[in-house]
Amino acid sequence: MKIISHRGNIRGEVPSRENAPSYIDCAIGNGYDVEIDLRVVDGELWLGHDEPQYKVTHRWIRERRNSLWIHCKNLEAAKQSWIYQSFCHTGDPFVFTSTGHIWLHDLGSVVDEKTIIPLLSKDDLEQFSYLYGNAFGICTDYPASL
Repeated sequence: MKIISHRGNIRGEVPSRENAPSYIDCAIGNGYDVEIDLRVVDGELWLGHDEPQYKVTHRWIRERRNSLWIHCKNLEAAKQSWIYQSFCHTGDPFVFTSTGHIWLHDLGSVVDEKTIIPLLSKDDLEQFSYLYGNAFGICTDYPASL
């Protein structure tokens, strides 16, 4: 099962570091894939959940492309990220990723080897992770706990 760090977190939420390039590199260095939030503003790439915070380049993304799951936060980011592992959603129960996997937010749905489940809290991991052993991956703020 693929373990995906949520915004670079590996031992719990650290909002002040989330989506920071050095934080993402640390998670990748520890062997995890990382879900990042990407937006394009005035033709420039920015990481940040609610707003553009960290400017990055296409080269930065290309160098890490096999370890990144890009959550496109605006249409221009989606247009520029479809060749990578990317997806877009705004409260949908599930979305398709560009790799053909299903990023599943409805934990009552059937889980199989094509699904990625966000189990972000420690409680989610304790309550649900054993039920999703056949999932392709889990995205969490606590990958070091798995």
